Amino acid sequence: MDVLLLSRLQFAVATMFHFLFVPLTLGLSVLVAWMEWRYVRTGDETYKRMTKFWGRLFVINFAIGVVTGLTLEFQFGTNWARYSEYVGDIFGSLLAIESTVAFFLESTFLAVWIFGWNRVSKKMHAWSITLVAIASNISAFWILAANAWMQHPVGYVIRNGRAELDNFFAVITQKAAFLEFFHTVTGAYVLAGFFILGISSYHLLRKQHVDFFQKSFRMAAGFTLIFSLLVVIQGHHNGTEMARNQPEKLAAVEALWETQQPAPQALIVIPDPKNGRNAIEFGHIPTLLSFLAYNNTAAEVRGLNSFPPDERPPVIIPFFSFRTMVGLGFLFILLSSFAWLWRKSIINKPKLMRILIWTIPLPYIALETGWMVAEVGRQPWIVYQLMRTSDAVSSNISTTQVWSTLIGFIILYSFLGIVDFLLLAKLARRGPHPVEAPQSNPGGDV
Repeated sequence: MDVLLLSRLQFAVATMFHFLFVPLTLGLSVLVAWMEWRYVRTGDETYKRMTKFWGRLFVINFAIGVVTGLTLEFQFGTNWARYSEYVGDIFGSLLAIESTVAFFLESTFLAVWIFGWNRVSKKMHAWSITLVAIASNISAFWILAANAWMQHPVGYVIRNGRAELDNFFAVITQKAAFLEFFHTVTGAYVLAGFFILGISSYHLLRKQHVDFFQKSFRMAAGFTLIFSLLVVIQGHHNGTEMARNQPEKLAAVEALWETQQPAPQALIVIPDPKNGRNAIEFGHIPTLLSFLAYNNTAAEVRGLNSFPPDERPPVIIPFFSFRTMVGLGFLFILLSSFAWLWRKSIINKPKLMRILIWTIPLPYIALETGWMVAEVGRQPWIVYQLMRTSDAVSSNISTTQVWSTLIGFIILYSFLGIVDFLLLAKLARRGPHPVEAPQSNPGGDV
């Protein structure tokens, strides 16, 4: 393997591992803030214990996410120096804002939340985790706006042999940025919801801390159903944006080789990229693909063979990743619907609880496959129609250097991942702390 392929593989390993932690951080921060406000408003100590229990899991996940995210930015200088040199004026400004504003706010108020129990007022303490949740999602926006710019570059000019920022407002307000942000964040909320549903089911099956986990389950059930519906609905809008801005990616996702007007949707497809066709294809629904792509049953959908061979993305990974993501999305709607319908009688539904325990990994798979669609489907471009991935890799590194760092990342990340998941599993199985004794000085207002 050459430097380009190794560098791509290294960045993929680092990104996909880091993204195991980001969604849970986004979703749990919101749910923990909601739990604490329930405690502030009702005075029910169960909500306080819920805040502390789920908050501990959030903090562990957050810490590992921060550590694994640092290596990504270093790679822009080590492995992707030509990319940084060419578009750093635009891409770097978005990451700088994320680091200096959103992450600073997030980490500061997380410290207040962790160490502020019984030191600040209840409302101030609840506001601290609320600001953590807000900052976490703001942080996600800046990163996703940067990625959206790579998918659909706007607001720039080519000057002195590089892309320079010309309209910052256009970059952060383009439709692609908001669609990518909302699709990713709603997916993260679904993941956090199933995380709570699964762990709650584990304890309810064993009749442990029943009142505690019934309340956790009820809160998560409605939350998960709402965002399971939203992520599918919003995903359709992402699909129409993909068809408009990146028709090659749409053709790869659907394994559509020839341009058709209108285009049917094949139910069973096995692509054969080597021969530029599908080995198996049957069960067509007339005009459905045209409607899904353009909201128009008569629209033309371009096939892969209408694009130059050197501008066609790979097919196998986007094709199967997309179907995995979509299939899981509809499964989440089904499961969260049952969870919501039976939220008050869940203790009597052991089969559903067992299913929900095994469902915990599935949102992770859905989110990872979604990123495979987005990033592999953009190839051969690192910035769509502006810079090829092959032109972005550093010119002064060797395969030996990349091999060594890649192996090092895999070893380090495997260790961190094992430690993190074992610690999460241990604390999740242990459950919440016993009910605290009343304190004589719970803290005054500030």
